[in-house]
Amino acid sequence: MPLTRDSKAGLIERFRVHQTDTGSPEVQVALLSERITSMNEHFRLHRKDHASRRGLLIMVGKRRRLLEYLKTRNPESYQQLIEKLGIRK
Repeated sequence: MPLTRDSKAGLIERFRVHQTDTGSPEVQVALLSERITSMNEHFRLHRKDHASRRGLLIMVGKRRRLLEYLKTRNPESYQQLIEKLGIRK
């Protein structure tokens, strides 16, 4: 369920803003989106795992807050990010 080192490095490489970027909102949203997707797969198999479902809701809320922050600070970057990730139609 956790992201592997290679997949995490690939996401950081794809969504970073500058060469040494590892913590920008774009990267954080991409990493959270990947974790949310993997958690959804987990819940297809384990429907009664309510403890992990709470963690999923916390991650979704954090991603929502980061996206709102990005939307107010840099609308162009926000648009590009949601198109790349395929979220928020």
